[in-house]
Amino acid sequence: MPIRRGWRQLTTAGGVRVAEGRLTLLNSRGSEIDSAPLSEVRVVEPWYVPRGVVRAVLGGTAYLLRLTPSRARDVAEAAHRARG
Repeated sequence: MPIRRGWRQLTTAGGVRVAEGRLTLLNSRGSEIDSAPLSEVRVVEPWYVPRGVVRAVLGGTAYLLRLTPSRARDVAEAAHRARG
């Protein structure tokens, strides 16, 4: 799964983990790129990108994540529930 920060691609085979109230972005080797409590994460599915791409803001840093559409929806809903 590609993870981008701005125009820079950080990894092409990364991952997203939602566990223990945190959202963690992982690189292809499983090392942490960034992490934040779900209550502080903003996740949106912008209308101007293909389905499955979400914009996640962790600690003021915005990332674009390409997920399957169902996984994108799950991550967005988890972040919204934690903030609500």
